[in-house]
Amino acid sequence: MKIVMAIIKPFKLEEVRDALTTIGVHGLTVTEVKGYGRQKGHTEIYRGAEYAVSFLPKLKIEVAINSDLVPQVIDAISEAAKTGQIGDGKIFVSSIEQAVRIRTGERDQDAL
Repeated sequence: MKIVMAIIKPFKLEEVRDALTTIGVHGLTVTEVKGYGRQKGHTEIYRGAEYAVSFLPKLKIEVAINSDLVPQVIDAISEAAKTGQIGDGKIFVSSIEQAVRIRTGERDQDAL
């Protein structure tokens, strides 16, 4: 079992969700986050004053899946979230040691 975590631009969420649903992934968790990478933020002007925005709004998507789906999930997220501009995001994959569905008590693969 793996957990795929992707940091994406907020306006790409629906496209990513649709792409994941198309390949058979039906559950995901979305968290609003802020951060920066090579983008390093930007400057904005508000009421005539210029100020730096150091942390940019992003979304973190987490999907728990069977290990054999990892390449498909990475491809689906990459294609749906890509704009070709700096700040498109990153994808991380980690192992899951154990999973439990609270309602039924199902474990591991059955819990996904």
